[in-house]
Amino acid sequence: EKAVNLKKDLAEMQEWMTQAEEEYLEKDFEYKSPEELENAVEEMKRAKEDVLQKEVRVKILKDNIKMLATKVPSSGQDLATELNVVLENYQLLCNRIQGKCHTLEEVWSCWIELLHYLDLETAWLNNLEERVQMTGNLPDKLDAVNDALESLESVLRHPADNRTQIRELGQTLIDGGILDDIISEKLEAFNARYEELSHLAVSRQITLEQQLQTMRETDHMLQVLQESLGDLDRQLTSYLTDRIDAFQMPQEAQ
Repeated sequence: EKAVNLKKDLAEMQEWMTQAEEEYLEKDFEYKSPEELENAVEEMKRAKEDVLQKEVRVKILKDNIKMLATKVPSSGQDLATELNVVLENYQLLCNRIQGKCHTLEEVWSCWIELLHYLDLETAWLNNLEERVQMTGNLPDKLDAVNDALESLESVLRHPADNRTQIRELGQTLIDGGILDDIISEKLEAFNARYEELSHLAVSRQITLEQQLQTMRETDHMLQVLQESLGDLDRQLTSYLTDRIDAFQMPQEAQ
C-alpha cells in the first residue's frame, strides 16, 4: 500500500511540474506596456518561490522511497527509477524558471535604468533651454555677454555618456520586442528635442562669440581714441599755457 501511495505521489508531482511548465514557460508573453512587464516579473518571482517550495516535498518522496527500497527491494527499485525521472524533471524545471525569472528581472532593471537616464538628460535639456532663453535679452555690456557665453558653454560641455546609455538600453529592449512602441516613441521625442535645442544653443553660442568679439574691438578702438584725445588735450593745454598764437601751431592743433 505504501508503494502504491508513493507511486501516486510521484505521478502527482510529475503532473504538477507539467502544469507549471505550461503555465510559466510555454506562454507566449508580449510586453507592450510597463505594467505588463512588471506583472510578468512578479508572476515569475512567485513561480520561482512556488517551485522551490516543492523541494521539501521532493526530498520527502526521495527519503520515503529509499526507506521502502531497504524494506521491499523490488518495489523500491521500480519507484527509484520513476523518482530519478521526477528528480531530473524537477531540477530542469527549477533551472528554467529561475533562468526566466532572472532574465525578466534584468529586462525590468534595463527599463528602469533607461527611464533614469532619460530623466537625467531631460533635466539637462531643460537647463540648456533655460540658458539659451537667458541669452535672448542681454544688456549691451561686455561683461554681461561674456558671462552669458561662459554659462552657455559650461552647459554645452555636458558629456555624451548618458545619451550613449539611452541609445544602447533602448536598442537592447527594442531588439527583444520589449516595450518597443513606447521606447521608440520616447527616444524619438527625446532625440528630436535634443537635436533642436543643441543646434539652437550652438547657433546662439556663435552669435554671442561674434557679439563679444565686436564689443571687444569697439572697446579697444574707444580706448585708443581716448588715449589719443588725452594726448591732444595735454598738448593743447601746454600751448595755451605757453600763450602760443594759434597761427604758430601745427595745422592739426589749429
